[in-house]
Amino acid sequence: MKTNNKLLAMLFFVVSVSITNAQKIVGSWKGTLKVQGMEMPLIFNISEKDGAFASTMDSPSQGATDISMDVTTFKNNILTIEFKKAGITYSGELSDNSIKGTFKQGGMEIPLVLNKTEKTVPGNPELVSSEDELKKLSSLEKGNYKYSVEDYFANPKGVSFRFSPDGNYLSYKESDDNGKQHVYVKNIQTGEAKRVIEQKKELIRGYGWLNSNRLYYTMDKGGNENYHIYAVNLDGSNDKDLTPFEGVRANFESLLKEDKDHIIVQLNKNNPQIFEPYKLNVVTGEIKQLFENKDASNPIAGYQFDKDGNLKGYAKLKDGVNMNLYYEDGNGGYKLSRELSWKDSFSILSFDYSTDYPHDAYVLSNLETDKAEIILYDLKKKKTIKKIFSNDKYDVGGIGLSKKNNYTIDYLTYEGEKNILIPVSKTYKKLDKAVKEKFPGMQYYVTGKTDDETKFMLYITSDKLYGIYYVYDLKKNELKEIYNTMPQLRPEDMAEMRPITFKSRDGVTIHGYITLPKEALNGEKVPVIVNPHGGPQGIRDSWGFNPEAQLFASRGYATLQVNFRISGGYGRKFLESGFKEIGRKAMDDVEDGLKYVVDKGWVDGDKAAIYGGSHGGYAVLRGLTKTPDLYACGVDYVGVSNLFTFMKTIPPYWKPYLKIIKEIWYDEDIAEEKEIMNEVSPVFHIDKINKPLFVVQGANDPRVNIDESDQIVEGLRAKGVDVPYMVRYDEGHGFGKEENRIALYKSMMGFYAKHLKGKTKEPIKH
Repeated sequence: MKTNNKLLAMLFFVVSVSITNAQKIVGSWKGTLKVQGMEMPLIFNISEKDGAFASTMDSPSQGATDISMDVTTFKNNILTIEFKKAGITYSGELSDNSIKGTFKQGGMEIPLVLNKTEKTVPGNPELVSSEDELKKLSSLEKGNYKYSVEDYFANPKGVSFRFSPDGNYLSYKESDDNGKQHVYVKNIQTGEAKRVIEQKKELIRGYGWLNSNRLYYTMDKGGNENYHIYAVNLDGSNDKDLTPFEGVRANFESLLKEDKDHIIVQLNKNNPQIFEPYKLNVVTGEIKQLFENKDASNPIAGYQFDKDGNLKGYAKLKDGVNMNLYYEDGNGGYKLSRELSWKDSFSILSFDYSTDYPHDAYVLSNLETDKAEIILYDLKKKKTIKKIFSNDKYDVGGIGLSKKNNYTIDYLTYEGEKNILIPVSKTYKKLDKAVKEKFPGMQYYVTGKTDDETKFMLYITSDKLYGIYYVYDLKKNELKEIYNTMPQLRPEDMAEMRPITFKSRDGVTIHGYITLPKEALNGEKVPVIVNPHGGPQGIRDSWGFNPEAQLFASRGYATLQVNFRISGGYGRKFLESGFKEIGRKAMDDVEDGLKYVVDKGWVDGDKAAIYGGSHGGYAVLRGLTKTPDLYACGVDYVGVSNLFTFMKTIPPYWKPYLKIIKEIWYDEDIAEEKEIMNEVSPVFHIDKINKPLFVVQGANDPRVNIDESDQIVEGLRAKGVDVPYMVRYDEGHGFGKEENRIALYKSMMGFYAKHLKGKTKEPIKH
């Protein structure tokens, strides 16, 4: 009996140790991989149920979270984790609160020590306003309005209509009752429609036809922008993730019209900072790397393929700020063709396939003119053949070619006050005439065409019309309506968007737009929402239907959009005049725009709000600190608050371009510019903010880290300021999901109702 008791005690001890160790392994474990001079944090989150283990992996530097692992075992104190798709294996031994082991992938074996940590969500959740607080804010908007927030921001019932290349099918995205947008394919002859792509947890970010039998679509995870490319047959079968690499971003490079089974993509699979081209079989998923991008310090920034998938040349970054263009040498290699500054524009729009000579290309260039122009250029002889298209006031940008008619030019485009399409071919002159006769004053975009170029998908829109899809039948010279995307928004109820032009305080001509509600048209001075755009470099506001501006107008607010210096489309000089002026002269232009519309008598300068996203969010914070008495309130949407931390938290694939970012913004290594960064970083001037602020952030934002919003909220809260703070943990750089978007604008309208309607500007108390 004594012996048996000892045996039982021993067994109990062994079992107890096993259970204790099993409990100890459950939780989150963090370590850092050191690869080629880079440090990459990894977190394994281990769970246990009924004796079976499971785990997920986070890679914070790549914006990837909750990646499900295929195998997780824990035996005899040895933890083994496998992620078969990525070829990853980790094996380590538990000792106290650390696991010492080896990380294996692609032939590499790297020591990796994991230490116990806490699983956390991005940012500081204690700062985030509760749903009850946000609903209370939303409820502050009172009134009986003809249109609700949902009318403007619910997903359109149908959108993104596309022809199959053979013209036998029509694809489109259709919303269900829960706001999820699935992709359908409709047989044009029979009228039968079938859902081929189902939207589940993640948004379908984009889709299109690969060939007449197969479609592609793209998704990321929670807005982290690490896109995967998927493909599916038109009957919904063979749905395949073509780029099943976690923590990797896939960029669609080109569709090969002559090769129905392959596309070219770019992946940062081998190094998160740089992209390399791959030829991808859209049926089998077989993938083949086409070229190596070896030098991470001077990476290839872009590849140029012809229509057959041949790599003709590439642009290689040099010293972080210059660009060397390489072109094929005729012997299977590539030689230096041009040395450019990163500020130079010299990009191939398309090769000229109308002749047998393979080296002529249509190039968008600003090397000889201030405004970007289209030239026909001989890449081998390095000379301009002829100028194709230019405009004295604006950059030009688009060219369309007809494959059916031996790649002759169909049309040319540029954007002035409105988007302008200039028809060149007989086909487009006929199409353009038909559209303008039926829809005078509206804009149209050709979103697709059949391979035989007899049917064209058009999107007709204006400042008052959200958009209607039409099919243009070339043979019949006939326009047929396919789908009205937002029929509930009647154009006669919408507000006019007017182009405006004014002089800045230092004499620069600035363009923009004002959207005026009916009260302003009746002579009443209305509140105004100043809305600086994102970017900021090379981005611009455009004429057309703007759901935000229309929602604001329906509540009696005007919207001002200023294309301040550094905006795109107005030439090189105007663009570059905004470099090193973000938060300074670029903000002066916004302020001068407000003064202009106040002087016009359209708006009440004492009831001006400032609202924007990304750089626009930064402009909100900068506006409230630079000119604290100018605005009544502000709404910061995924905006930068601290230029120093912003540049340290950019996505890994932006890091090779950090010198360029510093040439556009500021360089802290230059003493004078470091002072400017302190001056224009709002987080260091929180004491100057004396007006109400609403902050909005996507937790998984890879561009503007949640810390940017946390810093400003925490700083203001420390001073006793009540700052509503909306965070969505399934979003990134802006809200893509319908329910989040609607909640945002409801809260925003409540915020404006509280601080703009019937009130003069009152400082908040610190």
